[in-house]
Amino acid sequence: MLAYLLIWVNISNSMTDKLSIVRFTIDGEKFEVLVKPDPALEFKLGKRSDISSILVSDEIYTDANKGNRASKEKLEKYFRTSNTLEVAKIILEKGELNLTTEQRRRLIEEKRRQIVNIIAKTYVDPKTHLPHPPLRIEQALEQCKVSIDPFKKAEDQIKGIVEQLRTVLPLKTERLKFTIVIPAQYAAQSYSILKGMGDIIKEDWQADGSLKVIIEIPAAIQSNMMDRLASLTKGSAQAVMMR
Repeated sequence: MLAYLLIWVNISNSMTDKLSIVRFTIDGEKFEVLVKPDPALEFKLGKRSDISSILVSDEIYTDANKGNRASKEKLEKYFRTSNTLEVAKIILEKGELNLTTEQRRRLIEEKRRQIVNIIAKTYVDPKTHLPHPPLRIEQALEQCKVSIDPFKKAEDQIKGIVEQLRTVLPLKTERLKFTIVIPAQYAAQSYSILKGMGDIIKEDWQADGSLKVIIEIPAAIQSNMMDRLASLTKGSAQAVMMR
């Protein structure tokens, strides 16, 4: 018992920087596992699946900070198994990972960049019909004190964030349609680029190998599309905006 207490003191002292806790509550009962911070985060992000490489130990706790372990009877009651690896997997999948400060900072920063990129490509200033510079969007996020969920997909957060930003930044979604004709020698490469930029409504491969498409794109990427097509086709592509 003394040896267990000494080991636990060492674990508790290092938990803030070397270990994390994943907590899962079921029917009011709390269960916890001790995990390695970065491997556990990779698991939550779908980048790792080997449970044994994530766990610090295969113990299941009711309170990891106090070292209180869950009984086999309790595991059987709530998880229908006393196999600790199986229980740990459920806790990892459904539980809440206690992120380290550095992990949270990294995740939020990455998600912020994704959100800024989506807004810059999808929304324009209604007065100029041009996208806002990324720096201006970032400043608006700061000004509005926008809260970013590190685990929620950027696309799923856009609507709520844009509503907040509109109090300080004029934003409008606008889509444009173009008829584009690409000479035969550039058609295949151009098609790949166009497909990744918008929705191809109609495509017509001509007898001479040239390509004619009708495409709808976010107004914010109009300049980018034109520049890429001009560079790829050496200015030979024809693009006409449809009204």
